[in-house]
Amino acid sequence: MSKFFRRGLAAAMPVAALLAAMPAFAQNQAAAGNADLAAKLDGDNVTVGIAGVYIPDYEGSNDYRFTPAPAIIGQFKGFNFSVIGNRAQIDLIPNRPGQTIDFQLGPIGVLNFDRGTRKNIDDISVRNLGKIDNAIELGGYVGIGKTGVITSPYDKVSVSLSYRHDVSNVHDSGIWQPSINYLTPLSRKAAVGLTATASHVESGYAHTYFSITPGQSVTSGLPVYNARAGWKNYQIGGYFTYALTGDLLHGVKLIAGGAYSRLLGSYSYSPIVRTAGNPNQWLGAAGLAYTF
Repeated sequence: MSKFFRRGLAAAMPVAALLAAMPAFAQNQAAAGNADLAAKLDGDNVTVGIAGVYIPDYEGSNDYRFTPAPAIIGQFKGFNFSVIGNRAQIDLIPNRPGQTIDFQLGPIGVLNFDRGTRKNIDDISVRNLGKIDNAIELGGYVGIGKTGVITSPYDKVSVSLSYRHDVSNVHDSGIWQPSINYLTPLSRKAAVGLTATASHVESGYAHTYFSITPGQSVTSGLPVYNARAGWKNYQIGGYFTYALTGDLLHGVKLIAGGAYSRLLGSYSYSPIVRTAGNPNQWLGAAGLAYTF
């Protein structure tokens, strides 16, 4: 059942992870009692969902807002795919029935909307820095997962590494992102998971989103600052899903999760963070999904 635990880039934030984990199903009872559901594990499937997400106005902000996060995930002929919020991926290594080792390889794409509009930024000084065009970041990921590790034959640990590069000449640089994720089903109706990730960004990203030029200093009142390439942040979080109708392989599900992120190094000392915001970042999400 490893196809239901696809992490890839979805692990970048727990709201994505909880949406991607919703179809996970535990066969902790006798196999005969679950024969009807076991037959569905290796078939084609699609989950659609939407969550209300509580996020900072911009990365490093101490002001927060709600925004919707739609998702579509599924499997077709053994190939996993997902479109979660502003991120998309597909695993080009098909899953086989009954496998316990899951090799992962495929492309990813991200639309970076950070500070893409001024109206969503409450802080006047950061708003006066001006908006940043939306960046299109494309790349790929590799990973491996193992099913049946700690709590049951159906829990899973996954590790992955992704790289994506801006192809729209907004920050014209790359982002490396390692991640580790753990998911365990609790019953036919419930599953919980933990996720951890970090981001290492190149100089173009650092300058675009965290540096302040002399001209921007004049308009914003924030001091001139030059951010450097390096580890930008780490993030840890957890998520939970519960089937309101049917089970975790079919029907309506409640989804909820949260995460803590800490900006690091020169990113945490940028005036948009230390003066106008906060290096400690929080995220929360809750919503509904349907699997068919």
